[in-house]
Amino acid sequence: MKRREALNKIFLGGTTVFLVTATLSSCEKEDPDSNNNNNNTNDDIIIDLSDSANNSLTNEGGYLVKSGVIIINTGNDNFIALSSVCTHNGCTVGYVAANDNLLCPCHDSVFALDGTVLQGPASSPLKTYNVKKEGDILTIS
Repeated sequence: MKRREALNKIFLGGTTVFLVTATLSSCEKEDPDSNNNNNNTNDDIIIDLSDSANNSLTNEGGYLVKSGVIIINTGNDNFIALSSVCTHNGCTVGYVAANDNLLCPCHDSVFALDGTVLQGPASSPLKTYNVKKEGDILTIS
């Protein structure tokens, strides 16, 4: 075998291995910070509950998606906040009050209110955020 032929085969083999690996792993969109819960990497999100644009949060079971975060009123003046971006493929999750969980409409991943995966294909939890309530103001960090 000539040197040029050997180099071509090595190059093609390496390219094939890279492309196959990239293709097989491209379906997963795992968030590298998803296990690093409560780690603020963005500015705080401030929500004024007296603002009519945030009316959905004034009732138990109501939720709002803002800046990639889903904020949920779980009742008794308690609020939780998680990433609204599914860790499987990046779709926006929604809150299902009847089941008390979060559902991704793209591939039916289901998450608990603490962000853990209840049903795949997602394998990483949703990032959680701290919520502080003072009067009518929610601060998500």
